[in-house]
Amino acid sequence: MSTTRKEVKKKKKQLTPIFKLFLLMLFALGIYFSYRVIKEVYTTIQLRSQLAKVEVQLREIQDENLYLTSQKEKLEDPDYVQSYARGNYMLTKDGEEIYYLPANEDK
Repeated sequence: MSTTRKEVKKKKKQLTPIFKLFLLMLFALGIYFSYRVIKEVYTTIQLRSQLAKVEVQLREIQDENLYLTSQKEKLEDPDYVQSYARGNYMLTKDGEEIYYLPANEDK
C-alpha cells in the first residue's frame, strides 16, 4: 500500500503536458502584456515631451499675437502713424527742415 501511495504522489507531482502548455501560454501572455505596457509608457513619455514643446510654441505665438494686436491698434491712431513715420523715415511736413545734430561725445 505504501508503494501505491508513493506512486500516486509521484504522479501528482509530475506536470502533465497540458498543464505545461498552459504554463507556457501564461508565460507568453505575461511577456506580451509586459511589452504592451512598456510600449504605452514610452509613447506617453514621448507625447508629454511633444506637448511641452508645443506649449512653448503656443506661448511664443500668443506673445507675438499680443504684440501685433497692440501695434495694429497703435497704427490706427493717426498721431502715432505720423510720429512713427517722422521718427523712423525722416518724413517732414511741408515747409519743415530736418537738422541732424552730432552725437554728444565727451572728448
